[in-house]
Amino acid sequence: MKLIALQCVMVLSVLFVYDARAQHKSPFEKTNRIPEALSPINLSQVMPKGWLKTQLEENLRGFTGHLDSLVPELIIQDDIYGRDRLTRQVKSKDLGAVSEAGDWQVQFLWWNCETQSNWWDGYIRSAILARDTMHLIRIKGYIQSILATQDTDGYLGIYDKDLRYKFDTENGELWAKATLLRGLLAWYEYTGDAIVWNAVKRAVDNVIVNYPPGQSHPFHVNKPDAGGLTHGLVFTDVLESMYRLTGNHAYLDYCLFLYGDFSQQALNEDGQYDKLINPGVPLIGHGVHTYEQLRPLAAAYYASGNVQLKTAMDKFLQKIESTTNPSGAPAGDEFIGGRKADATTTGYEYCSVHELMDSYISLLVKTGNVSYGDKVERLFFNAAQGARHPSESAICYLKTDNSYYLTGGKNGDTSDRNQTRYRYSPVHKEAAVCCVPNAGRIGPYYIQHMWMQEDSALVAELLGPCELNTKWRGNTISIKEITEYPFEHKIRFEVSTEERMKFPLKIRKPAWAMDVKSSLPYILKDGYIVVDRTWNKTTKLTIEFMTEPIMRQAGQEEIYFTYGPLVLAHPIDAVETITRQYAVNTCKEMQYTPVSKTIYQYIPQPDQHIKKLRDNPMTFFTTMFNPDSWTSESIELVPMGQTILRQVTFQKHSRE
Repeated sequence: MKLIALQCVMVLSVLFVYDARAQHKSPFEKTNRIPEALSPINLSQVMPKGWLKTQLEENLRGFTGHLDSLVPELIIQDDIYGRDRLTRQVKSKDLGAVSEAGDWQVQFLWWNCETQSNWWDGYIRSAILARDTMHLIRIKGYIQSILATQDTDGYLGIYDKDLRYKFDTENGELWAKATLLRGLLAWYEYTGDAIVWNAVKRAVDNVIVNYPPGQSHPFHVNKPDAGGLTHGLVFTDVLESMYRLTGNHAYLDYCLFLYGDFSQQALNEDGQYDKLINPGVPLIGHGVHTYEQLRPLAAAYYASGNVQLKTAMDKFLQKIESTTNPSGAPAGDEFIGGRKADATTTGYEYCSVHELMDSYISLLVKTGNVSYGDKVERLFFNAAQGARHPSESAICYLKTDNSYYLTGGKNGDTSDRNQTRYRYSPVHKEAAVCCVPNAGRIGPYYIQHMWMQEDSALVAELLGPCELNTKWRGNTISIKEITEYPFEHKIRFEVSTEERMKFPLKIRKPAWAMDVKSSLPYILKDGYIVVDRTWNKTTKLTIEFMTEPIMRQAGQEEIYFTYGPLVLAHPIDAVETITRQYAVNTCKEMQYTPVSKTIYQYIPQPDQHIKKLRDNPMTFFTTMFNPDSWTSESIELVPMGQTILRQVTFQKHSRE
């Protein structure tokens, strides 16, 4: 949902058949479906604790709990799924964004469905995880009202009968459904409400009837730039959730059909198969589109088992890695443009941070490979926290790892008078109200995937303070994860079982951990700490990860520092300017200018000493070169998630 984008069954009982043009060579041909390695735990069974719960509650008091009051014209006044469904007669709509007028605006008439449904998705999950009764009551009313918009044939969406499923131009048909149904499925997980389940199932069946596999082209378009259309590829998120709830493989088969049709259309999108397998084609597209397209590709590969899709996925990951900054955030401000990662010049969008994190979670579920857990934590603890204001309910729509100014343009750039994304806001209405809803989703998506399960084991995948309460293998189990991780590296588990029960508890060992101390015997296997024992009543287990601050390369001429999963940054003192005050819960928009413009440099030496304060284990000091005074100075380093303006990478100093 971006202005800049201008630049650049038949129901499920029917067997899936895809008419591939090259029967024996098609990457979209099924060979041998691959089962997922892990199963996600039900959303309602994980409860955040400690700083995770505090942040969730802060969001509910701010933009996540009150975005409808901050931008009522986009969420309340535009009943886009009901009274205000789009017809051929609708030529304009209040989208919030500040831009030049023109006929092009018609292609973005779907925008408010994204603002609304992504916000509701994050709001629903946040309220469930926080067990907030007031917000849950509000959400129940919303669920009833949105289900009342469903037509007798099962249609849930934003188009009236004269438009729906009849496009050869830009549209938000599948995108509106994906964003809406993800939230409804979260509510169903929490409530088990059969009415909600039946509504979702009928809505998905309605899609398959109207876009029958092998006989339709949902991604056909007469112009290659089609943001809403291609966002709709992540309808596969809904399909995979439906499969996990039902075991019906037809949902997975439809994922393969959608990715196959998407890949064979004339679209300006990076995630298409032919582009991915060509190493000479860099990632150039709109970042959030590119990084979310990793999930549908992975869904198609696991649905088909086709090794050609595995090759495409591996090459996709390699290309993404080249765009990735020290914080884990991928280039995309808003387009990638073929650029490699640079901590100062390649900004990233909050939407991209969420979508890439969600894609890595998807791969973690599918593969059980612990490296994806490391990638998820790197993004969430650094990029996501570092673009969220440390003390106010506001985020940066765009940010860079090295953040020297936050005054609208990138690091002080004033060449684009309409650029306001590099600053803090609880809405970012003048750009697009898309990143703030995703800022409300990212925490819940992390929390709900902290615990997963295998056939024979419970698995602590994403670490942090939480409590798991689940019914597993006929036994009621509670596991408290007591810690302030990632701000400490010791985790105390309290495992309580209703009856004596033998099973392995698996805990992901982070790649940065140099050693592990455990209060109970364990083995290391495939990157997991495995404690296999008989659990009786309440058993306590303490795991401690041993590490030291590490200096890492950000390129041939730059370095940065990490401590455990945290990227460290030198905080830059700044002058705050409040540019707008909202009546809603003291929300405000803010800009920041540096008190000093010094950009420190690194003098190569055999042993770069980093001193950690004893009374504040998250504050460090190291020596850097000040090019303004031409002297060496001791500078402070803190987790980048605690900073506003900052320097993360340090360029090598030339003595000449």
